[in-house]
Amino acid sequence: MSLQDRITPDLKDAMRAKDQAALRGIRAIKNAILLQKTDGSGTELDEAGEIALLQKLVKSRQESITIYEEQGREDLAAPEREEVEVISRYLPEQLSDEKLESIVQEVIAETGATSMRDMGRVMGQANARVAGRADGKQVADTVKRLLTQA
Repeated sequence: MSLQDRITPDLKDAMRAKDQAALRGIRAIKNAILLQKTDGSGTELDEAGEIALLQKLVKSRQESITIYEEQGREDLAAPEREEVEVISRYLPEQLSDEKLESIVQEVIAETGATSMRDMGRVMGQANARVAGRADGKQVADTVKRLLTQA
């Protein structure tokens, strides 16, 4: 079932329940899908693209939250947090730090990586394996930490 097929009934339910946070989050997803489909590239949005789209939405809101908190604007940060929570419901379950570390260790062992020079090769394979279940920055930090220990 595509992301658009999943959010349509959820949007209706949020409207019926008058859940403003869910409405904002789901409408943001729907808007992003529409923009993606009409960007002129002619490419279809597959599951990997949907996950990337959702991660992008979450990341932009988390950056906004950080900025608002630095400026002492809790009134603006709160709705962003609510939207992150709503959007995150549509993402695959995130990997724990331990599970991510074990996947990265497997990739390091398979590639024979021994130093930071091999980081690009390890990152490529690690990102392919975790595909949407971990943030890219989290993967990069884990790879760096494990390669510097090696």
